[in-house]
Amino acid sequence: MYRYVGRRLLQSLVVLAGLSVLLFTLLVYTPGDPVEIIASTQPDIRAEDIARLRRYYGLDDPVWVRYVKWVRTVVQGDLGISRTYGQPVTRLIRQRLGNTLQLLTAAFLIAFTIGVTVGIYSALHQYSAMDYLATLLSFAGLAMPVFWLGIIVILVFAVWLPWFPAGGILTPGVSPGWPAVLDRLWHLALPTAVLAAAGTATWVRYSRSSMLEVIRQDYVRTARSKGLPERLVTRRHALRNALIPIITLLALSIPAVLDGAVVTETIFSWPGMGLLLFQAVLGHDHAVAMAVLLFLAVATILANLLADVAYALVDPRIRYE
Repeated sequence: MYRYVGRRLLQSLVVLAGLSVLLFTLLVYTPGDPVEIIASTQPDIRAEDIARLRRYYGLDDPVWVRYVKWVRTVVQGDLGISRTYGQPVTRLIRQRLGNTLQLLTAAFLIAFTIGVTVGIYSALHQYSAMDYLATLLSFAGLAMPVFWLGIIVILVFAVWLPWFPAGGILTPGVSPGWPAVLDRLWHLALPTAVLAAAGTATWVRYSRSSMLEVIRQDYVRTARSKGLPERLVTRRHALRNALIPIITLLALSIPAVLDGAVVTETIFSWPGMGLLLFQAVLGHDHAVAMAVLLFLAVATILANLLADVAYALVDPRIRYE
């Protein structure tokens, strides 16, 4: 197992290197000039000032030279300086990461708990009214784009029924302590619901299909023929084997939720990593965009590795030599 994990980590470094080259090249050749964006906010800027800015940011160098310089600074633990905010990228990520983790954790727990519970119940009661309702709602959740659902939720619950704020993270002037905590949860409600909607639908579909496949196996029918209670057959014989494909989705849903956070945080003005990435791409802030994109890449690679390791823990038949 340790040899397998070490081999996968070495492979991950190669994948990260290739991704960094691809992402850096795509960002460099994205239409628009970062210096021209800065100059557009300064009407009195001179041509020599623009040239000085280009030399300062290294925009006159070839792409491969700029990439080598970027890799050299990243290896030293320096992610660069944000052109937009004028702050170190590491400081920006520290400021935003906590907000994103709050949103992702809440959305993930809601989606996983509701989705797996409803999916398993739907499989055990196939063709019932609950099964049809769960199938209908799950297909609706998968079909609705996150940005459209977010706009509808804001329109209904923040405009027509002003129960929740339309965006932001905290009401200005709120007292510290429990009032601030409750106000944060109040602002967290709508973006969490939107981000969890698609995840819940996915969990329902996967857990239902996985459970249906398992309960039709011969060993489950044998357990029933021995007179074991249905609850014991489900918990001890069916559920454990149904968890294997769910583990795959569990690991891969982590980067999927991170990707969904980009749209959700942008719609609700939630100051997290997703909104930071969106603003960095629009503003051609390549240092910030590269840092956030590599963070997503690392999360995806580690999630795949955790899924492979979890296979062996759940299913004793799986061994990695």
